[in-house]
Amino acid sequence: MTPTSLTLLKGTLDVLILRTLSGGPMHGYAISRWIRERSAEAFRIEEGALYPALRRLEERGLICGEWSVSETGREAKYYALTDEGRRGLRRELRDWGRYVAAMSAVLQGGARG
Repeated sequence: MTPTSLTLLKGTLDVLILRTLSGGPMHGYAISRWIRERSAEAFRIEEGALYPALRRLEERGLICGEWSVSETGREAKYYALTDEGRRGLRRELRDWGRYVAAMSAVLQGGARG
């Protein structure tokens, strides 16, 4: 882990993947790169975490995968959101919004005395 990287909380990788795929199909490396770039290098997703998460999301029917040729000419599995995945993403974003608001209220609430 680099000094600027953060450890993901349990359960956050799935929602990050779903959000990433809301922009269209991507292969695993592109998903990892998009998350890393969008987080200003704070989140670095290792293969050992990414691919099990992709399989888990696929098994739950939230994403589907299809093999195709990548921009580099190599075969890669491209993942896309399913309709259930879009609904799941909306739920997750709503839940995260409530979580962040509650956490902010506690952290910014000032000292008790």
